[in-house]
Order: sequence, then C-alpha cells, then structure tokens
Amino acid sequence: MNRINHLFEQKKNNILSVYFTAGYPALEDTIEIIRTLQSNGVDLIEIGVPFSDPMADGIVIQNSSQIALQNGMSIRKLFDQLHNVRSDIRIPLIMMGYLNPIMQFGFENFCKECSRVGIDGMIIPDLPLSDYLKEYKSIAERYKLKFIFLITPETSDERIRLIDSETNAFIYMVSSAATTGTQTSFDNKVEYFNRINAMNLKNPRLIGFGISNKSTKDMVCQYSSGAIIGSAFIKTLQETQDVKRGVKLLLEKLEQ
Repeated sequence: MNRINHLFEQKKNNILSVYFTAGYPALEDTIEIIRTLQSNGVDLIEIGVPFSDPMADGIVIQNSSQIALQNGMSIRKLFDQLHNVRSDIRIPLIMMGYLNPIMQFGFENFCKECSRVGIDGMIIPDLPLSDYLKEYKSIAERYKLKFIFLITPETSDERIRLIDSETNAFIYMVSSAATTGTQTSFDNKVEYFNRINAMNLKNPRLIGFGISNKSTKDMVCQYSSGAIIGSAFIKTLQETQDVKRGVKLLLEKLEQ
C-alpha cells in the first residue's frame, strides 16, 4: 500500500503535513530537514522544487525559492540528495513543483526518479486537470505515484467531483484563492469548509494556505483530516537559519 493511503487509513484526523523548499536555507539541508520533521512527529512532508516563478506561492516561499536556486538547487541535485532517503525515513514524501522545470527534466524521467528514491506522490499546481488525464496520468500510475489535486473556494462542485473520482490519495483544500501565506483566522471560510464536507467525497482532505498557529491549525482540523504548513515553516527557518531550531519554533507556534 502506498504510504499516503496507509497514513490516512491509520490516522483519521489531526494529520500534520509540512512543506519546505529544497535547498533552503542551505543547499545541503534537505535530508536534515526531512529527518528532523519526522523525528518531531510530522506525518507527511512536501518537498518543494524551487522555481523562479512559483505562481501559487506568496512572497515567503518565493524568496526561499530564489535563494535555493542561488544556492545551486536543481531537480537533478535534489534527486541526488534523496538517493538514500528511505534508509531511515518512513513517512510519506510528496514532491511539489511547477510544470516548467519538470517538463525540462522530462515528466517520465521525473516520475522514474521519484519512484527510484521513494517518493509517494506529487503536486503540480499549474498542470491542468484535462492535460493530466490525457497525457500524464498513465505515466504517474506506471510509477505508482499518487497525484494530489488542489481545490479552492471557487472550484465548482462538478470539478471537485471529477477530481475526487480521478485521485486516490487526498485532496489539497486551498483555504482561499490567494497565494500562500499566513492568516490569523479562518472564520470566513466555514461555509466553504462545510460545503466540501457535505459533498461526502471518497478522498480525505487536508487544508493548507495560511495556517500558522494553534488557532488556525485547530480550526482546519475540525473540517478536514489535517493541516498543511508551508510559509510558517519557511519563516521559522528564515528567523533561525538552523534546521533543528526552526522545526522546534514551528511546533511551538502551532501549540500557542
């Protein structure tokens, strides 16, 4: 069984997924970040492939991508870093990247390398659903990779049901149509959260974009299987410039 499916089978709520930008704050921090997150109880990790124009991301992740690229991070370098990651990492790992650099690397080559190093799934936010179904789904399935789709408050019920029928992992619920970043409250999102829950989808959901403290984390966990943290973690790494201290600071913020 894919590790993603196993996680959601074993843990129905309060799942914590954390995103980081590979190559940030330092080029060789990738494996240490993954190990430190796992050892501190994180359930799932999104490994961000840095890109010069990350359209779905706010300024914090944009800046981390620029620094990672300046540090020398590339898809090839990232796979080299991950070659032995499954020697001690048990939790699910997801690659999150944009279509342009993945296509330059070669989509099938990317999937093949993901499979080789033990990646469980991928998120490509700018890959249209129709293109995925026509050209890429069969390749991803050949390498046993789960494809995770994003939905927003503006996504139609028809499209959500199509996404639900075409994936077998989880659905990434974007809290708003804005880019990534932190928010102080999700009170105005309750209608959206309730609408999705009322659809009785077959796939579990995780909610991301804007979660940065205990209040926002606890609230989204009431309406989904868990929370995805991105910008808040990048900020702690920016503040500390130290992986272990950054992870500790993030977890402290999520309990305050």
